[in-house]
Amino acid sequence: MTQVAEVSPAARHAELYRHAVAARLLGRLSEQEEPAPWLAEYRALSHVDWDHEIDELEAVTAEHLPLARLEPYDALVLMAAGLIEEDIRFGSLFATLQEPLASRRPCFGLLGWLLAGGSTTTGEVMARCQRLAQAGLVVVDNPADPRSEWVARLPVAIWDLLRGGTIAAPSLPPSLKLRPADSFPPLDEVVVPPELRASLPRISGLLASGAVSTLVVRGPESSGRLTLLGSIAGRLGRDVLVHEGSVDDEGWRLLGPLAALGGAMAVTVATPAPGETCRIPALPLFGKSDANGPVPLGVVAGRHGGLTGPALDGALSLVLHSGDAADRHRLWLDGGLRASPADLEEVVERFLLTPGNIRRAAPLAQAVAASQGRSQVVPSDVRAATGTLSRQVLETLATHLRPLDDVAPPVLGPVAAAELATLLSLCRHRERLPGRTGAAISSTMNRGVRALFSGPSGTGKTLAARYVGAQLGLDVYRIDLAAVVSKYIGETERNLDQVLGRAEELDVVLLLDEGDALMTGRTEVGNANDRYANLETNFLLQRLETFEGIVIITSNASNRIDAAFQRRIDVTVDLLPPDADARHQIWAVHLPPDHAVSPQLLEEVARRCTLTGGRIRNASLHACLLALEGDRPVTDEDLVSAIQREYRRMGATFPLATHR
Repeated sequence: MTQVAEVSPAARHAELYRHAVAARLLGRLSEQEEPAPWLAEYRALSHVDWDHEIDELEAVTAEHLPLARLEPYDALVLMAAGLIEEDIRFGSLFATLQEPLASRRPCFGLLGWLLAGGSTTTGEVMARCQRLAQAGLVVVDNPADPRSEWVARLPVAIWDLLRGGTIAAPSLPPSLKLRPADSFPPLDEVVVPPELRASLPRISGLLASGAVSTLVVRGPESSGRLTLLGSIAGRLGRDVLVHEGSVDDEGWRLLGPLAALGGAMAVTVATPAPGETCRIPALPLFGKSDANGPVPLGVVAGRHGGLTGPALDGALSLVLHSGDAADRHRLWLDGGLRASPADLEEVVERFLLTPGNIRRAAPLAQAVAASQGRSQVVPSDVRAATGTLSRQVLETLATHLRPLDDVAPPVLGPVAAAELATLLSLCRHRERLPGRTGAAISSTMNRGVRALFSGPSGTGKTLAARYVGAQLGLDVYRIDLAAVVSKYIGETERNLDQVLGRAEELDVVLLLDEGDALMTGRTEVGNANDRYANLETNFLLQRLETFEGIVIITSNASNRIDAAFQRRIDVTVDLLPPDADARHQIWAVHLPPDHAVSPQLLEEVARRCTLTGGRIRNASLHACLLALEGDRPVTDEDLVSAIQREYRRMGATFPLATHR
């Protein structure tokens, strides 16, 4: 026995409206001499009171009916425009009825002729068509033609919603994404600042009642902004329709109508750059309020840039941060991380990731441990997992430096070594330190660390930065100034904000090499170039002050750095050229273990050849190459020849006797 598929109330509701339209069409066509022969199968439709059928279904159905959120006449207009979507034969009929207009879809004039009746005139129906077009429910592809010839086309997403009762993800334009309410955690489980948690139920109530129509949530990437909005939407019984794109694209035009008719919460993602303002127009909402109340709008934005526009009139704003240690502890466990109490505590303390990145990293870390035959995660697994997170924006503007294999400390003087130890201590305790200070300090501190490594070229500034990353178990990224600095106004600031923001989110060590290029002292404005250079300096000053990650700035001309930057630096490590003892240590770690250099020569070289660490590395490398070419260990002659070459490249006089 053949089973008949059950029809949903929404589909039945749309079918009743379609029959009502067809009945009106048949009534009109009865006045014609030769109606289309295939319309005979619809002839019985004209004898049914479809308005009564619709009212009866709406009275007994508790299920969501998109068409019920429209005025009845507007619903008729939409179903008339969509007849061709259900039966292709209506296309030929419409083309015949509106000749010489060459279109298989009905125009405004034809819809006015078809649906006019009683107290409703053709002009009033056409005015309804125009309002539906302004609201995004109908698309007009020929707006340059007379209004009566405007062809009405229903977007696929609108038609699928009207016919199926729910928003159909496959028919949405690329800039729209549907997130079901059950894909978000309950509201009481969302990671938010403690002072905000108690107010979330009240905020949900304000949105439900319409007292607040727009909720703006600002914060860093992956800090849970969309999650918070989705959890609020779930509390209101709504799915979330997310728009990521321009306010001029198709997705924005459909956001309001789909949210209103589909019972969803509309969310748009705004990404203004520092110094820019993003304008958000009012949503073209269309339809009646439903049992869930008016349609709320959520706005996801970063911490920088301005927001304006009619949609933000009377908006409520919330600010999120990355969460504290207790939040991270819960998120790692919720993400399925299995580790010993000591390792879990180390992971929580070391990796200050945002909530979104913790949720992505936890299963990856568990997979890394499983690939090595372990059921429990160790900190190195988490570091490997964080390295696979989405870093496209960061790697566009910065270069990942290979981790150090040997984590022996660089050879430094006692003062520089002490400052480097202070920097490591500050990085390890950067989250807890504000809580151990006085009120005057804690109120102005964040968990950011800003360090300056100054010294001549070759003294090991980059090496020291990589050593810091190795000690902390964090990746090191070097900002590519060629990619960051732009000749276009405002683009440099945008690039810097992107790379700094992503470094905060992923909790990496950011190396700003030769930072004096961006941090030079501000000058008097003599021309436009001076003014824009000062603007870049001012932006970087403000951004570093709010930066919540670890940034190391290197410079071989620290006297050129603006005094305001110097004041904001937490630790300054002066890497001076090495003395004789330090040079001896550097030679010892750069030459291969099996070298045949005499101790007397090595002592003399360390004492008399005042090379920096970088040049010692170059000379050691060349000596190893000479030894490899001769298939022997490094000898005195190889070392002397390599040092001579390095002095020749420097344009300086070789200080040793050449008889060796």
